[in-house]
Amino acid sequence: MPLVAHNDLPSFQRLIQEGLSVLPSGRAIHQHIRELHVGLLNMMPDKALAVTERQFFRLIGESNPIAQFYVHPFTLPALIRGEAAQAHIDQYYETFEQIKAQGLDALIITGALPQTPALENEPFWEPLKQVIDWAAENVTSTLCSCLTTHAVLQFRYQQKRQPMSDKLWGVFPHAVVGKYHPLVNDVNSRFDVPHSRWNQVSRKQFDAAGLRVLVESEQAAVHLATSADGLRFVFFQGHPEYDTVSLLKEYKREVKRYITGDLQSYPPMPENYLGLEQRSIFDEYRYRLQHAVENDLALPDFPEILVMRELDNTWHDTAEAVVGNWIGLVYQVTHRERNIAFMDGIDPNNPLKLETISE
Repeated sequence: MPLVAHNDLPSFQRLIQEGLSVLPSGRAIHQHIRELHVGLLNMMPDKALAVTERQFFRLIGESNPIAQFYVHPFTLPALIRGEAAQAHIDQYYETFEQIKAQGLDALIITGALPQTPALENEPFWEPLKQVIDWAAENVTSTLCSCLTTHAVLQFRYQQKRQPMSDKLWGVFPHAVVGKYHPLVNDVNSRFDVPHSRWNQVSRKQFDAAGLRVLVESEQAAVHLATSADGLRFVFFQGHPEYDTVSLLKEYKREVKRYITGDLQSYPPMPENYLGLEQRSIFDEYRYRLQHAVENDLALPDFPEILVMRELDNTWHDTAEAVVGNWIGLVYQVTHRERNIAFMDGIDPNNPLKLETISE
C-alpha cells in the first residue's frame, strides 16, 4: 500500500530516502486504486514529533498493495509546544475540525508524555476524550498506543491503570493467545515487543472490561487487545512502532537526566535489548562518567556509535504484519465515503462476524 505524499511534510522525503514506496499526489490521482484515509493524532513531545510520524507512516506504508494511503496528522492544541514544533504543526498538520469535516477510514492515536500521575488531570484529557468519542461513532477502527490505551480503558471502561514500582523498559517476549482473530492471522505465535512505561493495565482489567485479549507477556502483561466487537478499537500497550535505536536514544536521555540531577540514581539499561559486549561498553562508560563527575573532569561521550550497528530488531516484522492485517480488515468493511464508518450490510457491533466473548 503506497503512501501518498499529499503535502510537503518532511517525513515523506525521509521515508523515500529509506526506500519506502511513496507516490507523488500527481501520480496517485491517475491510478484507479482505492484510497484509504488514516488519521494520526500525534501527541508525542516536540523532540519525538517527527520521529513518531515516520514510525507510524512506515508501518502503514509497508503493509500491502491494495490501496493508496493518505495519512492525515493532527494534534491537540491543549499540548504546549515550542516554537519550532508549533511551526511544523501549523505548516503540515490538519486540525481536528478539518478531520471531522472530511472523515477518516481509520485512526491511530499515539502515546504522550504525562505531566501528572493522574491522567484525568492532564491538559489533553478532555480534548482526547472528544476525539475518542467522535471516532467511536464515525471511524471504522481506531488504534490506540500505550498511554492512549490507558486513557480509553479509564474513561470508557472504568479500568484505571496502576503504577508499577519500577519502570517496565526493554524488549519482552509475547505469545498470541487469541489465535483465531484475523488481526493475528499468519503472524508469529511468539514474538518480541518493546515497552517503556511506569503504569500498567492488567489482564484482569482487560477481562473485566469485556475486551478481547490477543497477545500478552508474562513480564509485560497484555500488549494487543480489541474492543468486544473485534475491530472498533485496537489497543497496543507496548511500542511495536519503535525503531531499532529508539530504546538506545531513550537510555541516552535517561543518562543525561542523571547527569543534570533530574534522576537521583543511575538509570538501568533496557532489558533484553543489549548484548553482552554492548552492556560491557555501557558499564565501562558508567564507571568513566562517574569518575569524571567525582573529579570534576570532562565528561566522556555517550558511546552510542559503538553499539548502534550491533543492535538487533526482533519486533518490526510482526508489527508490520499486525498493522497490515488491521488495514486489510478496515479495507474490507469501511465505506467508500470517508465520513461513513461501514459499508452497507456490515453490523457495527460485530463487523468481522466473530464469535461472541464467553461470559
